[in-house]
Amino acid sequence: MRPLHILTWNTHGSYLYYLSQVPHHFHILSRPGRPPGYGGRAPGVAWGPNVHDMPASHVRHHHFDCIIYQDDPQYEKDQYELLGAGQRALPRIYIEHDPPRAHPTDMPHLVDDPNVVLVHVSHFNRLMWRTGRSPVRVIEHGVPVPPQVRYSGSLARGLVVINHLAQRGRRLGADIFAGAAARVPLDLVGMGAEALGGPGEIAHERLPAVSARYRFLFNPIRYTSMGLAVIESMMVGLPVVALATTEIATVIRDGETGFADTNPDRLVDCMQRLLRDPGLARELGERGRLYARERFGIGRFVAEWDALLREVTGATGPARPGSG
Repeated sequence: MRPLHILTWNTHGSYLYYLSQVPHHFHILSRPGRPPGYGGRAPGVAWGPNVHDMPASHVRHHHFDCIIYQDDPQYEKDQYELLGAGQRALPRIYIEHDPPRAHPTDMPHLVDDPNVVLVHVSHFNRLMWRTGRSPVRVIEHGVPVPPQVRYSGSLARGLVVINHLAQRGRRLGADIFAGAAARVPLDLVGMGAEALGGPGEIAHERLPAVSARYRFLFNPIRYTSMGLAVIESMMVGLPVVALATTEIATVIRDGETGFADTNPDRLVDCMQRLLRDPGLARELGERGRLYARERFGIGRFVAEWDALLREVTGATGPARPGSG
């Protein structure tokens, strides 16, 4: 069957890259200067030929099979300002990347429409949101195995990968990070990391090789979705030390595939132990790697997304890459 033509936004660059492994054409909204949310084929990512810039001014003149929203302003504002009436009636999907902010259990989701499929990226997100009439699915993350990247752990330091941690504060664990960094050597990378003494952002395609040199990844996040940085690290065998919150509690088996606890002091002890014992780090990382590849493999992710897109558009059969 022919590949579908899908309009979406560059809300989370790493996620969009993995989504673009599904064998369809993805048209990514862009505006001059590539402001946040409208980055199109932003630099620093190895986009495939099936990913296309879609200038906002051209949207109404293009044919799509499906619209995928990924943030509230896109659903509340962009669909009325940028799309025509016929495009707004197309099959629609909303990807919810985060748990609710205003209230952890009672916040109703913005999307309440039986004609819009609400896709959560984790079962924790689905559990916490109060959903109305929209059909709900969970498609867990999928991450490809980085080619020719092997864990070495030769750098006796921990890595933290969080964007804009200084701005996002306690929810993302800025205080937990600061407390741990006073006792354990940690390097913070990501957008805005310089504000907290980190080296800054590392291009997505370079991050696996950089990460593999560190002894472990530390995830201090209290409350957010399942972080791709955790899965990406596990894929290369980097052991993960994390707060046992949100979906992390189902991914890191404490003492088996990493260390997870709600006691930050114990996590510091675990990090210090990994610094002293590279063999333990390698053992935990290898178990985590095998688990991540089984649960978060890109093949399963691609198959589930392809099936859902075929379902909502009424198409049948898997797409053939390169056709259409």
